[in-house]
Amino acid sequence: MVLLAAILFVNYVDRGLLPAAADHVQAQTHLSTGELGVLLSAFFWTYALIQIPIGWIAERFGAGRVLVAGLVVWATATMLFGIAHAFATMLALRLLLGLGESVGFPCVSKLLAVNVAVDQLGIANGIVGFAYLIGPAFGTYFGGIAIAQFDWRVTFVGFGALSLLWLLPWRLVGKRHARPQPSRAGDPGFGQILRKRALWGASLGHFSSNYGYYFLLSWMPYYLVRDRGFSTTGMAEVAGSAYVVTALSALAAGWAIDRHVTRGGSRNWAYKSLMAAAHAGAVVCMLGIAIGPRPVAILLIYVYQALTGAASPGVFAIPQILAGPRAAGRWVGVQNSMGNFAGVVAPAVTGFLIAATGRFTWAFVLAAAVSLLGLYGWLVMIPPIAELHWDLPPPTAGAG
Repeated sequence: MVLLAAILFVNYVDRGLLPAAADHVQAQTHLSTGELGVLLSAFFWTYALIQIPIGWIAERFGAGRVLVAGLVVWATATMLFGIAHAFATMLALRLLLGLGESVGFPCVSKLLAVNVAVDQLGIANGIVGFAYLIGPAFGTYFGGIAIAQFDWRVTFVGFGALSLLWLLPWRLVGKRHARPQPSRAGDPGFGQILRKRALWGASLGHFSSNYGYYFLLSWMPYYLVRDRGFSTTGMAEVAGSAYVVTALSALAAGWAIDRHVTRGGSRNWAYKSLMAAAHAGAVVCMLGIAIGPRPVAILLIYVYQALTGAASPGVFAIPQILAGPRAAGRWVGVQNSMGNFAGVVAPAVTGFLIAATGRFTWAFVLAAAVSLLGLYGWLVMIPPIAELHWDLPPPTAGAG
């Protein structure tokens, strides 16, 4: 569990370096705001596209092996980005980063579904959520400090190299828990998974959750510096502490869900009520940030991050419960692909909205509108949260 949490922590630290360095990268490489938006979104082009085959590959060849391969790819891309100069090269490396990091959630979800009891998936995903949500805090704060003290190029090379240290403990521990799972006659096929309405409800909810989160993850450092007048160090302190709030909220929510269920409470009510509160609250926060004065906007950033953290255990625990251990890797691959299409859209659309209007206002209004979609996905399209019934394939005719 510690190592699974750690690799998603590293995953989010590395992907968060460009947002933290965006102002410096733009100044040194003379990128337009539109080009910067493309770089911020390019990561998600490959990240979202490759999720579906990664889910199948993880179940076929072993989630542990796929995690290792993905880490090597994304750490290499991070280091090479630190020595790149041309926009085309940077774009290619952001695509490679997305390819490598795409292994994270399908592989981790498969391992959790196989190794963790259903009644402990709330806290398990709370721990994992704490790790990947604290990643941007670490990357933004320490990355921002390193960028201010040294250089953004040195920071990318250093952080990419440090990521590879995860391989050392995984060689000792991971192989005992991450062997390939042989397929069985009753395992659902992709067709069965894709026909489940709950999959598309979870995907819609995931997309809605991710839109606001990735919008702020990609643009909050730039917004704080350019729109609210923070220094690079001040930006790192505000953004980093906001991400800490998100991570702590995830851990607390995961613990609270499991405690509620073990005391006889409804698992369905616990997960869905948190998702409803998070999405409704996000609408209020985004609109308030758009039109409020600086103190109100900063306060609402923290409130939004707390709501996002509270919802994060459900984003992956719900599909792990619905799909069960036999289908969790492929289900989460599909859901994460659809959900992370938000990462393709949000950074790029935001960049072009800022270029057209010179302000962030309409970007926050759009994020508020997208948050409403999650209420329908999580509450209406998903049935009561329990493992779905998977029809067994028809019996094969015997030889007399």
